[in-house]
Order: sequence, then C-alpha cells, then structure tokens
Amino acid sequence: MSTTQYPVFTIGHSNHSPETFIQLLHRHDVAEVVDVRSTPYSRHITHFNSESLNQMLDGMGIGYTFLGRELGGRPSDRSCYDANGRVRYDRVANTALFDDGLRRVMRDANERRIALMCTEKEPLECHRTLLVARTLSERGVAVEHILADGSLENHSAAMDRLLDMFKLPHDGDMFTSRAEVIADALTRQARKVAYRGEKPQARANQRESVF
Repeated sequence: MSTTQYPVFTIGHSNHSPETFIQLLHRHDVAEVVDVRSTPYSRHITHFNSESLNQMLDGMGIGYTFLGRELGGRPSDRSCYDANGRVRYDRVANTALFDDGLRRVMRDANERRIALMCTEKEPLECHRTLLVARTLSERGVAVEHILADGSLENHSAAMDRLLDMFKLPHDGDMFTSRAEVIADALTRQARKVAYRGEKPQARANQRESVF
C-alpha cells in the first residue's frame, strides 16, 4: 500500500509531439507535471522548453511545477560529484535540498496525480528512475513509469528489467537480498548514465590560470 493517496508517475518527453505528450498524460489522468530537469530547455524540441511547456499544459488544464533545482540530475552542489566529475546519486539523495523536493512531491501526490518529467524515453536511462523514483519507492510511495507507447510499468517491474540487464537474480541469492542486488544494479547503471562534468581538479586549474 502506497504512503501517498495517488501513485507518482514518471514520464520522459523524448521527441514526442505536443499532441502525443498530452495524450499520454490524459490517458493516465495526470493533473500536474513536475519537471525534474536541471536545465528545463531543449534546443531541438522547443515545445518542451519550460515556458512553452507551462503554457501548453495550462491550456489543457494540467499544472506545471519546476523542481529541477531540488530533484535534478545535475546538482550545483559540488560535493555530489566524485573525483572524475560524475554525479553520485547516493550523495544527491542525502542532501537537504533533495529531501525538500521529495517531500513536496509526496505532499502533492496526496492531493492529485502527478508525473515527474525528464528527457529520456527509457526510464532506466534517467535519473528520474535511478535516483528520484528509487528514493520514493524506498519511502513507500507507489511509482508507475509511463512508457513511450502509453503503457505503465510499475517500479518493481522496472527493477526486474534492470536486473536482467546485468544478469542478476531477481530475488537475490543465499548471500544477498533482492534489495541489495537492486542497489548493486542501480549503482552500476548510474555509473553508465549519470551526468559527468568537469573534474574538480580541472576546475581548480582553470581558476588558478586566471591569476
């Protein structure tokens, strides 16, 4: 049983047309889109730029909230990056800012059906699943991923697919639990898809070269 009145949905805008995107939301009675992109803009698909998206959703009676600062996959907090400049989702999940964003999502999910929106079509290639949905699920929230064809995949089924990708047992083994095996798979996948920026040392050298 979910700790919120409604499940939390996730969706990737991908290269959907405005009409297709709205249809996907209406199909699952989504009342509000929560944008979890750190930078809510697209050079190639401009109807998903924050302002255009907000206007489009408003015209269809759907709310829009930007939480990219709290729940985005490219945090401004440099302590959330490793020595190679890659985002560490476990560090992001332990920040007060992320917790604030998650609490807001859970509060809203007690009032209406919301969908966390990011860019990637495939849930397993996006921080909305590997970071945000994971943490929501750990807090007892039911999560449903809206796939590109409009079908739903619950978070447990998504984790089964992730385990299959790494050829890991769905139920663990005599030494590890299912939760531990999933945690391992999530860590592996995060290493593949998490944002990687400049190495901290490179940034420091750039600052030094100014003087």
